[in-house]
Amino acid sequence: MNFDLIVIGSGPGGYVAAIRAAQLGMNVAVVERESLGGICLNWGCIPTKALLKSAQVFEYIKHSADYGIVVEKASADFDNMVKRSRGVADGMSKGIQFLFRKNKITVVDGTGKLLPGKKVEVTAADGKKSEYTANHIILATGARAKALPNLPIDGKKVIDYRKAMTLETQPKRMVVVGAGAIGVEFAYFYNTIGTEVTVVEFLEQGLVPREDADVSKELAKIFKKAGIKVLANTSVDSVDTSGATCKVKTKDRKSGEESVIECDVVLSAAGVAANLENIGLEALGIQTDRGLVKVDEFYCTNVAGVYAIGDIVPGAALAHVASAEGIICVEKIAGHHPQPLDYNNIPSCTYCWPEVASVGYTEQAAKDAGYEIKVGKFPFSASGKAKASGASNGFVKLIFDAKYGEFLGAHMIGANVTEMIAEVVVARKLETTGQEIIKSVHPHPTMSEAIMEAAAAAYGEVIHL
Repeated sequence: MNFDLIVIGSGPGGYVAAIRAAQLGMNVAVVERESLGGICLNWGCIPTKALLKSAQVFEYIKHSADYGIVVEKASADFDNMVKRSRGVADGMSKGIQFLFRKNKITVVDGTGKLLPGKKVEVTAADGKKSEYTANHIILATGARAKALPNLPIDGKKVIDYRKAMTLETQPKRMVVVGAGAIGVEFAYFYNTIGTEVTVVEFLEQGLVPREDADVSKELAKIFKKAGIKVLANTSVDSVDTSGATCKVKTKDRKSGEESVIECDVVLSAAGVAANLENIGLEALGIQTDRGLVKVDEFYCTNVAGVYAIGDIVPGAALAHVASAEGIICVEKIAGHHPQPLDYNNIPSCTYCWPEVASVGYTEQAAKDAGYEIKVGKFPFSASGKAKASGASNGFVKLIFDAKYGEFLGAHMIGANVTEMIAEVVVARKLETTGQEIIKSVHPHPTMSEAIMEAAAAAYGEVIHL
């Protein structure tokens, strides 16, 4: 069968690219070896948020007396939390099936591999092979959990994020290796439902090490209060799984002091590795660099008619990035004139509680880039809506160029800030200045007022501090 476009992989990059291509009149096929929606929908973004919502509801119940409500003998039902999470993911996957039928997209079940001559070989689960041809082929094969040399994943005592969502029993003690988004989200979830959690992070900043330093410090303070132990600037040298429990050997990178942490399970959350193996890159001579496919600003590889998007190309390994790349890629194929993606205006969100969200330069990065800056910070403890909601932890921090008022970056930690960050993304896209934010009337009482107040703080005009 011949198609205008074949997409290998149906994650948030692949399925969005396929649907947009179909909207533009292309005859499209998608090759998927597992479930439609890829890792994000089935094992990442969506089911993890379902688990985190369960944890948040449980936390509300535990603190119901703070709201004048008495609830007795509440307990976390781990099995049903997992069951609900899987149900949410299954429902979303069925939604992708509907969208594919609506847009007349052909689904080919199996593992795709590039062949010379703009062909794709698909191997079905029973080993049967079939070939398809297309004028254009997009690689959107995504990524998997990165395995560390000193931390081999066995799926039983040393697990990745997929297994962490479907454990048969709740562990009493867990060590989380890696304090990025995946690590802190699972640390929050398991701690909230009663597991004793220790987070080990190699980098000195500790929690969410890629975020602004002030955000990292605030989250560390909140996690400590919640009973989560955080070991920053610490390496994991080995894990002994030979006994009934795991013995995690760690080393403080500054003092050299070694220690052993005993736990029931170790979660490896040290990032992801691109799925590039056995997809035919070598046969076509497609260039890679440091484990990622080399592409231009419209995601063309060095081989005509072959493109790559998402976690297998340079850039943040985020679902919304993959989707944006897929749309840009197919619009360029269709002869449109899309703008290249601005990778400095990509929002980053972490869904622990309180949430973390950011976009643009951190304070240190802005200084390193040579900007003279104005920084404004507004704590949610001064927000009427936050206080009324019982969610006064955290703050909004905004960074502006002192000379021209350019909106350089935003860093938030607090309730629902993953929803609030979109305002900043749009403002930066429209080249909004600090003064324009201050003069844009925000509704009262809302959490989003903190953005206006933080901008006013940067210019010495803040009212409520």
